[in-house]
Amino acid sequence: MRIGRAARHLALAAVLTVLTQLGGLAWLISRLFRRKLLAFALLYAALWLGALMIAPHFRRVPITCHGEGPLGMRSWVFCLANRNYVAPELKAAATDMATEMARTHPGTVTLALDGNFPFLNGFPLLPHLSHKDGRKLDLAFYYADHGRYLPGQTRSPLGYFAFEPGPRTCPPRFPTLRWDLDWLQPLWPDYAPEPERMRLALRLLSRDPRIGKIFLEPHLAAKFGAGASKIRFQGCAAARHDDHIHIQL
Repeated sequence: MRIGRAARHLALAAVLTVLTQLGGLAWLISRLFRRKLLAFALLYAALWLGALMIAPHFRRVPITCHGEGPLGMRSWVFCLANRNYVAPELKAAATDMATEMARTHPGTVTLALDGNFPFLNGFPLLPHLSHKDGRKLDLAFYYADHGRYLPGQTRSPLGYFAFEPGPRTCPPRFPTLRWDLDWLQPLWPDYAPEPERMRLALRLLSRDPRIGKIFLEPHLAAKFGAGASKIRFQGCAAARHDDHIHIQL
């Protein structure tokens, strides 16, 4: 019985570690206290706040979840799970792009999605294959509803898994992270990428010497990526990139 209970706690700690990096440690330590859930919440809050202060010493800085600036996280979920950390150079590049977007198109808000965890190069940020060194960041598309730009909105609550229609680039394979999720698509509102902002964002990112690569599906690169020489196809083993823009140093 004790072995089974310990196994369950270890499994839950593993899941929390995969999702948040720090949650598993908080869960295991909380088992030592009488009021375990309260202890877990307080321990996780302490680790979360500690990461904000310590991670910059390891060249990871958080993208803010609050405020009125041109760049922010799409959801508090990313911040609560410690998935909003990037290298200082990448944050600066994304901020500069977002600032220019807002200057050219007043009222434009650039939304960040998954970045990296605060600590340890090589620590995976699942389900991403490459978000493990602070040098990668996903950005949400800019959306419009019948031609009207929608500031701060995406088709799905987290900005992922609302795929744009287009040709099937890759044949079926297993294993793969390229999930089609056809059953999920009818649940999202019928917004479309706003073409002027999409084109400008890709041009600005491609011209920035700090940005090394941009990942986007080929049919969207052809539609919005004229003059954006750094756009690449991420391959058939990785997640689809017709719901977000991936940038990296």
